[in-house]
Amino acid sequence: MSSNLTLARPYARAAFALAREHGRLAPWSTLLGFAAAMASDARIAALLGHPRLSGDDALVLLLPDGDVDPNFRQFLTVLSENRRLDLLADIAAQFEQLRAEAEHVVQVRVTSATELAPAEIESLSAALRRRFGSDIVLTRAVDASLIGGAVIDAGDVVIDGSVRGKLARLDAALTH
Repeated sequence: MSSNLTLARPYARAAFALAREHGRLAPWSTLLGFAAAMASDARIAALLGHPRLSGDDALVLLLPDGDVDPNFRQFLTVLSENRRLDLLADIAAQFEQLRAEAEHVVQVRVTSATELAPAEIESLSAALRRRFGSDIVLTRAVDASLIGGAVIDAGDVVIDGSVRGKLARLDAALTH
């Protein structure tokens, strides 16, 4: 896994630089997401690994119908020529990280024991905006095993305010 991330990094950076240079971050994000989803499909992945599949045939599998940015098409051609199409999911994920950093957006996942009320979501979003000094894209999940509270995951920062987490910390303190 980490070797895939290492291999994908220069491609993601090159894709980001090219998309940013042409002011096309959002379209490239969509195109990379589509290509990564297609390459992740088991049937298509098997075809992409076939030695007789030409680069043009691979592009047909990975590109949406209609007009596609010629730079993106060339990017996929380079990936195909270097036999790196299997890295598309990692490239897309790293591209999204680079885009979020450039646009000063923090992706935050809030997992709570129960569904949060709209007022709680707005209050939490405002507090996170102040904390990170960036716009927030908030995704929510419910996990009843947390018992109560919530876990906030913002990439490098994880805040565990769940009852399950507090009990685990209390258990660790008492046993050590």
